[in-house]
Amino acid sequence: CDGLGNPVKFLLTPGQTHDVTQAESMIEGIAAEHVLMDKGYDSDPLVAAIEKSGAKAVIPARSNRKTPREYDREVSRERNKIERLFGRLKQCRRIATRYEKTARNFLAFLHLASAMIWLV
Repeated sequence: CDGLGNPVKFLLTPGQTHDVTQAESMIEGIAAEHVLMDKGYDSDPLVAAIEKSGAKAVIPARSNRKTPREYDREVSRERNKIERLFGRLKQCRRIATRYEKTARNFLAFLHLASAMIWLV
């Protein structure tokens, strides 16, 4: 999502695929000053890719990380906009329960719900 909590890009993956494997493709082509993510995205290659794109990575370190990395705690508080976006998307019953059998149809309804969020 962007800085206002509006949806920007979706990428659908199988349920068993971890999100961090798709993070680089999600930030590709999007200009940003900061990239905010949760602890699950804490990996050195991802942070390097974010900094290579010209943005600053705001990702808290996992508890088992040997050398904790510093991050801006004030900017990290803005991550709640991402969580609120998911909450707004899940207000659509069809998305929350995933009635659609095919990924194509589910992604189409995600785009429709996102368009409704942009219009409101």
